[in-house]
Amino acid sequence: MARPENRIYLASRSPRRRELLKQIGINFEILLMRETLPRPADVDETPMKSESPTDYVSRIARAKAEAGWMRLVQRGLPLKPLLVADTIVGFKGRIFGKPENPAHAEEILTALSGQTHQVLTAVVVTSQGKIKECLSTSTVRFRDISQSEIQSYLISSESYDKTGAYAIQGKAAVFIMEFSGSYSGVLGLPLFETAQLLEKFNINILQS
Repeated sequence: MARPENRIYLASRSPRRRELLKQIGINFEILLMRETLPRPADVDETPMKSESPTDYVSRIARAKAEAGWMRLVQRGLPLKPLLVADTIVGFKGRIFGKPENPAHAEEILTALSGQTHQVLTAVVVTSQGKIKECLSTSTVRFRDISQSEIQSYLISSESYDKTGAYAIQGKAAVFIMEFSGSYSGVLGLPLFETAQLLEKFNINILQS
């Protein structure tokens, strides 16, 4: 059972990040950010020209943290540490997020077939003018995936809200030949690095 003072804000809609925080006993409240119409998004996630996947994911996570903290202040909410994470797939300099539609998902999976890619998750924690961040990088190699397999996978709808158009914890596990790095990082929140960041804000995991 987490102590009441071990409470943070999580600025994320991801159910996977919520489950991962619960796994390590962290009490949290959800702080929702504007991400879709009709109101403008809090953070413009358009990549800059020639921006690397690493620079991109770090920049977006920090921007979301700054926007989230501003939202806390504007709402007059209790000022507790705010955690933000952002996950992308980096492949030969390209940046893949969540697919926009089935055709985009098919394009991503076709590109990743038989190839090695990186899953990058940037985590940022901020509170009272203090901001700390880390980056988790995992490497995933897919076997060759036939077009019929891709089509069957798309029918399952598993890919549509997943970074890189696949879920490592789902049916796409059969595509993965090799993996190194943080499994929880690929899910969206690297727990080792996250715990280290939170402890810098006096959120002690082992004493939760």
